[in-house]
Amino acid sequence: MLQLLLALAFSAVPLTLYVPPIRSLNLFVETMEGLIRQTSLMALRAYPRIRLACSRILASFHIRTALFDSVSRGDDAL
Repeated sequence: MLQLLLALAFSAVPLTLYVPPIRSLNLFVETMEGLIRQTSLMALRAYPRIRLACSRILASFHIRTALFDSVSRGDDAL
């Protein structure tokens, strides 16, 4: 049992080299917070425009399919 415990302990030691120091981690977190803050402002401004564009595209498809259906059935009016 002691051999298993020592094997696990010594195999986990190299994994600590992949964990960055806390001071680097704080800088990374601060940078990510700034990036999210900036992109959220852009997304809030762009969202209504994207939504309007998508609704116009979908409305044009709906009008075209409604027109096509009425022509194929022989209706005079929509």
